[in-house]
Amino acid sequence: MKAPVFATLGCRLNAYETEAMKELSAAAGIENAVVVNTCAVTAEAVRKAKQEIRRLSRENPGAQIIVTGCAAQTEPETFAVMPEVARVIGNHEKMQAATWQGLKAPDMIGKTEKIQVDDIMSVRETAGHLIDGFGRHRAYVQVQNGCDHRCTFCIIPYGRGNSRSVPAGVVVEQIKRLVGKGFNEVVLTGVDLTSWGADLPAQPRLGDLVMRILRLVPDLPRLRISSIDSIEVDESLMQAIATEPRLMPHLHLSLQAGDNMILKRMKRRHSREDAIRFCEEARALRPGILFGADIIAGFPTETEAMFENSVRLVDECGLTFLHVFPFSARKGTPAARMPQLQGPVVKDRAARLRAAGDARLAQHLAAEVGQRRVILTEGPRLGRTEHFTEVAFDRDMPEGTILTLPIIGQNGTRLLA
Repeated sequence: MKAPVFATLGCRLNAYETEAMKELSAAAGIENAVVVNTCAVTAEAVRKAKQEIRRLSRENPGAQIIVTGCAAQTEPETFAVMPEVARVIGNHEKMQAATWQGLKAPDMIGKTEKIQVDDIMSVRETAGHLIDGFGRHRAYVQVQNGCDHRCTFCIIPYGRGNSRSVPAGVVVEQIKRLVGKGFNEVVLTGVDLTSWGADLPAQPRLGDLVMRILRLVPDLPRLRISSIDSIEVDESLMQAIATEPRLMPHLHLSLQAGDNMILKRMKRRHSREDAIRFCEEARALRPGILFGADIIAGFPTETEAMFENSVRLVDECGLTFLHVFPFSARKGTPAARMPQLQGPVVKDRAARLRAAGDARLAQHLAAEVGQRRVILTEGPRLGRTEHFTEVAFDRDMPEGTILTLPIIGQNGTRLLA
């Protein structure tokens, strides 16, 4: 019998949880299984999940196919009716040791229901199984899960549940262990990271957690935070941006649009003016800080003028790394019931947004040539600067180390050192 095969679709948090499931399944003695950790962010993500399940079933004849993740949580029947699938497990259940112990039996289909998905909204405990060392060069630490907001386009709260936080003391102790294992960079991750602490005693804020980590783990060279909601950023986090060189000068923002009417219809809590103001304030506190952002192209009712506001936001916020999502209606969300744009219009607007992002990235890469940058090596020939810009090396470097090197050129997508 062979060890389980794992496939991860979607976000970094899913990848983190896959690593946790590997530990849980190994402890339970699971063999000859394929575990597919799905994403539900778009209808296309669900289609790709089904495609991946069929492919893996063909490549692993006789293996039990176990489907989990956000798509399994939000639409379990979609996967349960697939003949290839043996079990469908919810997002809460996948992080429980008892679930994996229950899957160990060879006749697991006959012993229990095919679908094991409970009401994610009833989950109140903090984010689950902690792992030490996801990644070979930087470690990802899940500090938060779920989301209390209900953006009209988003299905994720129904896959992840309401927001819940890992207590600061638990986070700090895990990061201490990671630093002891030799990790030089830690990334804090979550579904709605800036909501961290709202469910904890005294309701601390994300900035409090960041300052506490940097104070109590002085040997940690680099701390990075993943995607944040700029309207929720607190004073302590702004102070950390201004005063803590070990907090990396790169923030990825959940902006979604640059037009106020579209933001209102998305049920976002910020305006375009709020986004611009935040970027200006952060840049004043930390000159040289870079921003990435998520932006949706072709949201229902979006006119050409509204779309142009999103395009202009790229320059007005000074965005360098753009993640563009063509709008995809998710069944059960309010946006799916709004007047939809034609597919070719959505596709064209996504391409134009990506072109705007590519132009900004090209400007950044050109400006970096001749600078000396502190780089964390991710592989023998690849690393990232403090700004999260990819760097290709002209010779092999030791992995997981921090080097200061001159930037000698760029190839349109990466820096060269």
